[in-house]
Amino acid sequence: MFRKYRILKWVLLGLGTLIAILVIFGFWFMSLLPPRALSLEQTKVQELTYVMDNVPENRGKVLAVVTSVDVMGKSGKRTGYELTELARAYYVFQANGYEVDIASPAGGEPPVVIDDEDMGPYDFAFLNDSIAQKKTSQTLSITDVSAANYEAIFFVGGKGAMFDFPDNKKIQAVVRKLYESDKVIGAVCHGPAALVNVTLTDGTLLLDDKTVSGFTNDEELLLIPEAESIFPFLLQDKMTAQGASFNKGAMYLEKVSHDKNLVTGQNPWSVWSVAELMIEQMGHVPKFREITGEENAVDILNVYDKGGSQPAKEMIAKLIQDSNKPVDRILIAKHGIIAAMKGEIGKFFNMVGLVSFAKKVEGAPTE
Repeated sequence: MFRKYRILKWVLLGLGTLIAILVIFGFWFMSLLPPRALSLEQTKVQELTYVMDNVPENRGKVLAVVTSVDVMGKSGKRTGYELTELARAYYVFQANGYEVDIASPAGGEPPVVIDDEDMGPYDFAFLNDSIAQKKTSQTLSITDVSAANYEAIFFVGGKGAMFDFPDNKKIQAVVRKLYESDKVIGAVCHGPAALVNVTLTDGTLLLDDKTVSGFTNDEELLLIPEAESIFPFLLQDKMTAQGASFNKGAMYLEKVSHDKNLVTGQNPWSVWSVAELMIEQMGHVPKFREITGEENAVDILNVYDKGGSQPAKEMIAKLIQDSNKPVDRILIAKHGIIAAMKGEIGKFFNMVGLVSFAKKVEGAPTE
């Protein structure tokens, strides 16, 4: 009996020590992340020189389409359109001389998903932009849209798009009209769900023999293991089944496909490139834009995936010390958490090492 109690004592002591270590590690890990700048919440569109200065004269209109669905099927899980995916594309189009209308299947005010950790200056500016907010609170009904008024259409992501985009006959008609008129079709993340059932006038599927990107099965199932029972289909599977060549990148990193006048992106980190490729496809050189810290972090993570920690650290040092460019440590840390969720413990600690190194470089004196 005494021996059993002694074993229990050591087990409890071991668990207590492990918990203490995890708590200490957690506090240290959080200390590596920068505090959110409160001034971001006061960002106004007038402060964004990219949007306000040297804007080309009116080049026409782009239609952005967002979901009207606020719940994922029968799951009870809340959803809506992703604010960052709309805001960033909206300002790319505006900065390059295009007026942006916003529509949804139901019209009116659609549900929105706002992830505080992903918010940046453009996203806060969008929330503080009275014109943009009027457009999002009073979206056009897609049934009232005339394709002839637009040079391009952009389908914003958000998991609700999986429910009200694919079978919407008006969406299909607008996409078909624009595509066959050599206008530009863009979509990102779950936005390509709008394309899966589009049939062209010759009877072929729009996606047949097209190279496309969209939210991958791996990305979907990692965060929602029961996704196959919640959604009507998995986007990657559906696009592939309709004859598309699915261009898949690393999980939660930028990946964009450009097939003639069709531009698609894998996830929210692909928005900037999708929007700027759409500008190119419309016949213009995209206006210069300062690359964000988030985009730099994506580039670092891509370098890590190809070559490991050392080249990633070299890139961090080059960006921060040599070029004085921002690096979003929070995004790198998120990829550490993703690695831990996948059981990739070595990669988790490598990500922690990159975050720690970035903080050290940022604090080092410059010559």
